[in-house]
Amino acid sequence: MASNAFAFVPALLFLLMMLFSSTSKAQLSSTFYDKTCPNALSTIRTSIRAGISRERRMAASLIRLHFHDCFVQGCDGSILLNDTANNEREVIFNKNSARGYELIDNAKTEVEKICPGVVSCADILAVAARDASVAVSGPSWTVKLGRRDSTTPYPYVALSDLPRFTESLPELIARFEHKGLSERDMVALSGSHSIGQAQCFTFRDRIYNGGDIDAGFASTRRRGCPVSSGDSKLAPLELVTPNQLDNNYFKNLLQKKGLLQSDQVLFSGGSTDTIVSEYSRNPSTFLADFASAMVKMGDIEPLTGSAGQIRSICHAVN
Repeated sequence: MASNAFAFVPALLFLLMMLFSSTSKAQLSSTFYDKTCPNALSTIRTSIRAGISRERRMAASLIRLHFHDCFVQGCDGSILLNDTANNEREVIFNKNSARGYELIDNAKTEVEKICPGVVSCADILAVAARDASVAVSGPSWTVKLGRRDSTTPYPYVALSDLPRFTESLPELIARFEHKGLSERDMVALSGSHSIGQAQCFTFRDRIYNGGDIDAGFASTRRRGCPVSSGDSKLAPLELVTPNQLDNNYFKNLLQKKGLLQSDQVLFSGGSTDTIVSEYSRNPSTFLADFASAMVKMGDIEPLTGSAGQIRSICHAVN
């Protein structure tokens, strides 16, 4: 009897560990709100479309906001918090740069009217990024849902984990691989730079001192970005169709017309050259891969189950 009891203990522990593992790693699902808030997605879509119709650049801002959320301790809405002095919004990569917070707040307000305390801010941001893509002729995808919101920001993680616009190809590859994303995912996600704008200080060194850049392109960009002033002056990341999510970004890289150094390194004699060339020739392949990579990015370390909380307002913990 005693020996049977001792044999039972490891089996019980194993079952408990499996149960804990399955609950702590709950799967996201596209049907998560079907019963608890069936009109959540349509409500978010209406709110986000209204915001982008007022300022088309917001589409790029929302996609970037989702990216900067997911790359910092997972897709948990931590970037939205500003109720403490030490938050991710004030990190150098986000300060006076990350935008779209008010659109997420607006969407949350509308969702709270119909389903109070049900839909997380992290999920609203993930859905908003998809709806933003569609609004600028980009692809759609099925958003997996069920994320919960963090109760703290992670400014120090933001400083260490977000990609830099000056980084080399191996450094960028390592950053994305650390988040479970492949080289192909990285190149596809970089295609979001076919929309949006960059501040002068992020590309000044490239247009004045870069060697791997088209001379005419550099000259044009210098006119809007002085050598020693105008840090916040803006330039479109892609000139041909700056308000449309398409493959012209990759065509520009082939011509050495990437605005940021971290853009051009994708086509500079390295391992991603073939992917850039493929996307420049096949827009449908790029759009399909972009959608797939956005889904993968949305899977990075979500809070699920009983972890975190469902914030009542997105910029402050309950």
